[in-house]
Amino acid sequence: MFQRFRRTRLNTHLRSLVRETNVSVNDFIYPLFVRSGEGIKTEVTSMPGVFQMSIDEILKECDELKKLGLYSIILFGIPDVKDSIGSDSLCEHGIIASAIRAVKEKHPDMFVVTDLCFCEYTDHGHCGIIDEEKETVNNDATLEISGQQAIIHAKAGADMIAPSGMMDGIIETLRDALDGAGYENLPIMAYSTKFASGYYGPFRDVAESTPSFGDRASYQMDPANRREAISESISDELQGADILMVKPVLAYLDVVREIKDNTSLPMAVYNVSGEYAMLKLAGKHDLIDYDRVVMETMVSFKRAGADIIISYHAKEVAKMLQK
Repeated sequence: MFQRFRRTRLNTHLRSLVRETNVSVNDFIYPLFVRSGEGIKTEVTSMPGVFQMSIDEILKECDELKKLGLYSIILFGIPDVKDSIGSDSLCEHGIIASAIRAVKEKHPDMFVVTDLCFCEYTDHGHCGIIDEEKETVNNDATLEISGQQAIIHAKAGADMIAPSGMMDGIIETLRDALDGAGYENLPIMAYSTKFASGYYGPFRDVAESTPSFGDRASYQMDPANRREAISESISDELQGADILMVKPVLAYLDVVREIKDNTSLPMAVYNVSGEYAMLKLAGKHDLIDYDRVVMETMVSFKRAGADIIISYHAKEVAKMLQK
C-alpha cells in the first residue's frame, strides 16, 4: 500500500527525473527516397506521409527536418533506368551520388547515411547480380560491385554507409574497399540481422523494388532463428562494422536485447514500412490513440537496447517531443 501511494504522488517533473528510458530527436535517422526530375513530391499510397522526391524537394525537406531538430537522414535512390547489375548505383552521376552531393553542398550540417544495395537499381528487384542457373543472387559477384558502389558514395560525400543486401562477407569487403581508397574513417552501419520479413511490403512500393521472381529468403534471415541472428551480428562486428542493426524491429525486440547484451557496439533498429503503415491505418480509423502508441513504440525500441532508430515516424515524434 505504501509503495503504491508513493507512486501516485509523483508529479510530472519528478516522473521525468526518474524515468529509466528517454526518447530524443537525436536518436533518429529519417529515410528519404530520391528520384530524377524536378518539383516531384509523390506520396506513397501505402505509406501516408512518405514521398518519392526529386533532389530539389529533398533539399527543401532537409530544411523542414532541421527545424524539427532532425539532422540525420538515410538516402534511397530510385533511378529512371534499371538493368541487371544496377548500373545507376555504380555511376558517379547516378541518382544516389547526385543526391548526396546536393545535400552536402546545401546542408553540410546534415549527417547523410546511404543505403548500399542493388534492389532499387536492378530490373529484377534482387539485391545483387543474379546467378541465372540457380536463380538466386551470386554472392561473390555482388560483393565485387558493392565495393565499387561504396567508393561512389564515399566520393560523393556520404557520412556513413549502410549495406542492406545481406551478402555474406559484405562488411569485410566494404571495409577493405573503403580503406584502400583512403576512406579509413568512414563508418559502416551493418544491416547485421535483417530478417526475411513480411513487414517490408510498403517499402517495395516506395522504392519500386519488388522482386520479379522468387523472394529474398535465400540471403535474408529466417525469422525463427534467434541464435543465428546473434551470430550474424557478432560476425559483422568482427569484420569491422561500426554499428549493428536489427530489421524489422517490432517483432524482434528480444533479438535487439540479446545482441545488445553481447556486443559493445552501438545498436540501430529499422522501424520498417509495414510497422509504420499499420499504425497509420489504425490511427486513421481511430482504433488507437495514435500519438500515444507511436511514442510508446519508440520507448520500447530504446528500452530493448536501441541507440539509433531509423523510422518514418521521426518527424511526427519530433513534433510530439516539441510539445
